[in-house]
Amino acid sequence: KVFIEDLKKEFVTDYVFEAIKANAIYESRYLLGTSIARPVIAKRQIEIAQAEGAKYVAHGATGKGNDQVRFEMCAQALDASIETIAPWRDPEFLERFKGRQDLLAYAAEQGIPVDATPKAPYSVDENLFHTSFESGMLEDPMVAPMKEMFKMTVDPKDAPDQAEALRIEFKAGVPVKVTHKADNTEKTDPLELFCYLNEVAGRNGVGRIDIVENRFVGIKSRGVYETPAGTVLREAHLDLEGMCLDREVGRIRDMLSAEFARLCYYGFWFAPEMDMIKVAVDKSQENIDGYVDLELYKGNVTILGRSSPKPLYSADLASMDIDDGGAAFDYNPGDAQGFIKINAVRLKMYNHMARKIEAGET
Repeated sequence: KVFIEDLKKEFVTDYVFEAIKANAIYESRYLLGTSIARPVIAKRQIEIAQAEGAKYVAHGATGKGNDQVRFEMCAQALDASIETIAPWRDPEFLERFKGRQDLLAYAAEQGIPVDATPKAPYSVDENLFHTSFESGMLEDPMVAPMKEMFKMTVDPKDAPDQAEALRIEFKAGVPVKVTHKADNTEKTDPLELFCYLNEVAGRNGVGRIDIVENRFVGIKSRGVYETPAGTVLREAHLDLEGMCLDREVGRIRDMLSAEFARLCYYGFWFAPEMDMIKVAVDKSQENIDGYVDLELYKGNVTILGRSSPKPLYSADLASMDIDDGGAAFDYNPGDAQGFIKINAVRLKMYNHMARKIEAGET
């Protein structure tokens, strides 16, 4: 019995948009395109196994990668009674197939169609959020990715010479509408919105990165990624937060964003600490309503403007040209002197003690 499930909309709304709300990014660069795709697969896999009374599930992740951990941590969290079969850790399997070249040879012998070839043996993982490329010649960190390798994005140098402008609207931190400023194309369905952004950003060369990252298993690996829609949404969401998010809430949320990314990358999507972080992130996003205007041009995302019905930004209060601009908020520039003095107390005390230590007076 074969199950082919369409999880695209669930993936976008329950996983990708959760990461966008959290501004989740691993090691400051990786938008978690592979990491965040594993929980939705594992969840449905376990649900089917439960419905069919199966005692085992399986995955094809290698014994050196992160995916083995992600699939199995999710499976254990959802139903520990179901065991996982991992061929890449089976001694008999490993005796026969030493690596990717052996598997490519086997696929050729058996007439199994695969995209990889001995001349281009890199590994490709595709989903709606991104495409990743690893292994093969990419294991040499000095080898540049092949131009023809990419699937979702054009080379920024080959992108159109005319920028494309978009308006992206958010409600409680979630993208709810995209409008193309030139042809007035509008997308409001979450899946259609995301696929449209992939298309527009991809043809403008947006979303490519080439990095060396730290795998959960302790190995550094080189990965080449393209995440067009995710890159645009992150930039727009961050910008709107600048208008609407309280500074101290944002500071705490930023700490939680890093933990969200770490937990997602490590395979702890269904962990109680992740549930707690999601609740906190949702609270932080209650007033993130509004829209951001931006343009895409040869790999770049440039913000043009932003507006919100719930801004914490006030042009009058921030103005350097209006003398009484802060009157409505009881802000008096003269109060800054005392504010500065109080905040400098510990600095003066620290430097006073440092001079005494340097002079040998302690």
